[in-house]
Amino acid sequence: MILIDGATKRFGANTVLNGIDLRIAPGEVVSVLGASGSGKSTLIRCINGLERLDGGSISVDGHDVSDPTQLQLARRCSGTVFQMFNLYPHMTALQNITLAPMEVLKVPRREAEETATALLAAVGLAGHAHAFPSQLSGGQRQRVGICRALAMKPRYLLLDEVTSALDPEMTAEVLEILAKLAADGTTMLFVTHEIEFARQISSRVVFLDQGRLLADLPTVQFFAADGGLAQPRIAQFLSKMTK
Repeated sequence: MILIDGATKRFGANTVLNGIDLRIAPGEVVSVLGASGSGKSTLIRCINGLERLDGGSISVDGHDVSDPTQLQLARRCSGTVFQMFNLYPHMTALQNITLAPMEVLKVPRREAEETATALLAAVGLAGHAHAFPSQLSGGQRQRVGICRALAMKPRYLLLDEVTSALDPEMTAEVLEILAKLAADGTTMLFVTHEIEFARQISSRVVFLDQGRLLADLPTVQFFAADGGLAQPRIAQFLSKMTK
């Protein structure tokens, strides 16, 4: 379980996360909604230890991410997919996927390559194992990024606006893969502006506003008139996003 207790993060005088309490249990798909600057991406970066908290705590399966001696153990439990792909340009798709399992988990090369090949096939990229990122479309690169995260066999998949840099067709490709992962029981914390997709795949929806947690509700309740929509700020946000 990912446990977030009173998480607070500041950048100078700006409080980006303000006392966030959140629980992510295995098997859940939790979408995080909110306007730009609400703290969504910072939350993901704090969970994987890329940003240090100024207050509160975050643990992943009991490993405190603020403790340097436990951070690597926490990171082994979760895989992160970023909005800008972050693939190594000098490595093929196969090499990008196998690097971390071989270096961090000490998986033998043959086993790592077999896993990577199977993952690429699962996302429709069986013929692109030896392609470099520059030879792939944006949607294909993002699918490689998802494979890279899954190759570490994480218990939790953290997704930070993974479709924001893609055109509508490429976005549809990536969302289809994520829907399959959700259907297969993959635990996901999904930061997104794809409102309808969040409605379809999420077990819960979290809403952040100016660093504060305004709502943490089952999906049906979040989108109900007497649930999340009863809060003016959430209703305002959704009306703008669904026009």
